[in-house]
Amino acid sequence: MSKGNKKNTSKKKMFEVGENETIDQCLDRIAKEGYTPVRRVEKPIFKEVVLNGKTEYEPAGRQIVFEAKLAE
Repeated sequence: MSKGNKKNTSKKKMFEVGENETIDQCLDRIAKEGYTPVRRVEKPIFKEVVLNGKTEYEPAGRQIVFEAKLAE
């Protein structure tokens, strides 16, 4: 017995906003793949800076990731 129509797609997927991509472009890409965004996560990106022999970390940007679920 089979469990029905099983596709090769997962119900949840993570989408990262690309370096040269706007948030709207990423949301369009999510919709084209048949997903709906459910959560937005922003992660800071730091760079190491050595001042007077001491290593410090400075903000260098951010990474935006959307968690999306398969649209029904």
